[in-house]
Amino acid sequence: MSVDLPEGRGNPVLGSLAARPSLRSRVVDVLREAMVAGELEPGRIYSAPALAERLGVSATPVREAMMELTQEGLVETLRHRGYRVVELDDVDLDEILQVRSLLEVPTVGRVAETAAPEQVAALRPVADRLDETARTGELREFIAADMTFHLELLSIAGNRRLVEEVRRLRGLSRLSALHRLYEEGRLEATAREHHLLLDLVEARDRTGAEDLMRRHLGHVRGIWAGRDEG
Repeated sequence: MSVDLPEGRGNPVLGSLAARPSLRSRVVDVLREAMVAGELEPGRIYSAPALAERLGVSATPVREAMMELTQEGLVETLRHRGYRVVELDDVDLDEILQVRSLLEVPTVGRVAETAAPEQVAALRPVADRLDETARTGELREFIAADMTFHLELLSIAGNRRLVEEVRRLRGLSRLSALHRLYEEGRLEATAREHHLLLDLVEARDRTGAEDLMRRHLGHVRGIWAGRDEG
C-alpha cells in the first residue's frame, strides 16, 4: 500500500493546492477505507511508524490523519502506545444506521426530484467502477468507489454539512463480511444496485429511489456486516 506524491511542476502554487488533495487527506482516506474493510481490525492497537512504513510515507501525516480519525470516532488514541480501532456492537450499528436512514433516504428522494441529467450521467462511470471492482475483488477500491458514489449523489441536494456527516457515519460502518460476499458471488448484485438507483433518479421516481436506498442501507446491517439484516 503506498501513497503517491502529487506530480506536475510549473503549476501556480495556489492552483496546485486547490486542485490536489493534501498528503494528510489521502492518508485519512486510505486508513478509513482499511478500517471499513477490516484490514485494520477493531480492538487492535497500531503505531504511527508501523502504519507509515506500510503506506510508504513518514509518520507525521499518519499521526495527523489519526487525530482526524479520532475526532470522527473511528479510533482511540492511547498515550505512548498508539491508536486502537474502535469496536462497534450491535446497538452501535443499529443507531448509526437509523441516523443514516434519516439522512440518506429522504435526501436521495429530493435528489430524484431535482437532479439534472448531466449530474446523473457524471455518476455512471463511478457505478461502472463499482461493477468492475466487485467482479475482480478489489475490495478497498470498491469501498472507495462506493463512498464516492454515495457522497456525490447526496451532494446534488446541496447540503454540504449533511454530506460530511454521512461521510463520518459511513466511516463507522464495518464491512467485515465484504470478502465473503465476493467469494460467494453476491458482491456484483450489490454493485448493480447503484445503476438501478441512478435509473430511478433519472426517471424522477422519488418513491422508488427512497425504497431502494432503504434496502441498500440494509446491507450494511445485514450481509455486509456479517449479521442478520434488521
